[in-house]
Amino acid sequence: MNRLSLLARPALLSPRAWALTAASALLISVCHEAAAATATPAKAATPAPAVAASVATPAVAPITLVAAQSTVGFTAKQLGVPLQGQFKRFAVQTNFNPKSPQTSQVSLRFELASASVSAEADPELGKPDWFATAKFPQATFVSTAIKATAPGRFEVAGKLSIKGVARDVVVPVQLTQAGGLSTITGTLGLKRLDFKVGDGDWTDTSIVANEVQVNVKLVLQGMQPM
Repeated sequence: MNRLSLLARPALLSPRAWALTAASALLISVCHEAAAATATPAKAATPAPAVAASVATPAVAPITLVAAQSTVGFTAKQLGVPLQGQFKRFAVQTNFNPKSPQTSQVSLRFELASASVSAEADPELGKPDWFATAKFPQATFVSTAIKATAPGRFEVAGKLSIKGVARDVVVPVQLTQAGGLSTITGTLGLKRLDFKVGDGDWTDTSIVANEVQVNVKLVLQGMQPM
């Protein structure tokens, strides 16, 4: 054997050296396993909070007046003879819900200049002693409370204002529904002199009676069913 082959051959280890080498390898392996066990685990990604889907509330159609089928009339007496009259122009605003009358409201506005009794009497109605339409063009009723008294029947409390005078009144009304339309009918008795209607010589109730009956028929579209 030549010198070169002796230099290339790896050296043989003694039994003691082999034991030390094996122990070192075992120690390194144990250290690696301990480090892996104590390593901080990766933090799981926090899921994004769920976003609730928004649900659009369906729009409630407004309640509208069918003017051609509605009337606001009144009955007075002159020398004991009944006189029938009406207001030809009026408007209604309401959110009336028959199932929740306590949360409902109604307002009625009528043009005093549209009052009509007869061709002879109409020119007098707009004068200061009567409706004084130049100063008070409108009369109004605004509800303050509505309550059910029986199926399809209600009491509407509110303020009636005529010629600058406001009075608390209660109007009993009936509601019927058919063919997609709701009809409210009601009658209110009042005294004209409480509202200064018929001043001057017309305060004599032997000529024109103090009692006046107001009859309302409102045909509405878009109301909730009973």
